[in-house]
Amino acid sequence: MTLLQTAASEAENPLIPPIPELVIGLIAFLIVFGFLAKVLLPRINKVLEQRHEAIEGGMEKAEAAQAEAQATLEQYRQQLAEARHEANRLRQEAQEQGAALIAEMRSEGQRQREEIIAAGHAQIEADRKQAALALRQDVGKLAVELASKLVGEALEEHARQSGVIDRFLDELEEKAEATR
Repeated sequence: MTLLQTAASEAENPLIPPIPELVIGLIAFLIVFGFLAKVLLPRINKVLEQRHEAIEGGMEKAEAAQAEAQATLEQYRQQLAEARHEANRLRQEAQEQGAALIAEMRSEGQRQREEIIAAGHAQIEADRKQAALALRQDVGKLAVELASKLVGEALEEHARQSGVIDRFLDELEEKAEATR
């Protein structure tokens, strides 16, 4: 008989639960749903909103940081361009000063060279005059000695007083200049 009893209970529809279980299940569902709606759902929404704000704030901070980085990059580029311009200006100024200094040194060197040449010419002229005077005196002495030996008398005093030697040498110089 137990088989018959089980067959009779199987005759009931297994898809439709008994009514008391259905009512108890519905009441339990409403309690759990109410608890979730009143307690957990606001907390979940609050956490989700905080995450949303954090994400939005992070994106805004990232955009602000990117804009600041772009502004800083532009500022650095501008400073770099100014530094390059200043370096070019300083280089050009240094080249101009160098060229002016070279020109000044050349003119100073030219002036010193001309002074040295002029001093050399003056020294040569003074040495030439001194040599000519010494030569003239030596030639005069030799001429007086030669004339003394030829005449047989001492002509030194007489020759000095009369200037015979000077006239002779002046005539020789005039002839030398005429042949030039």
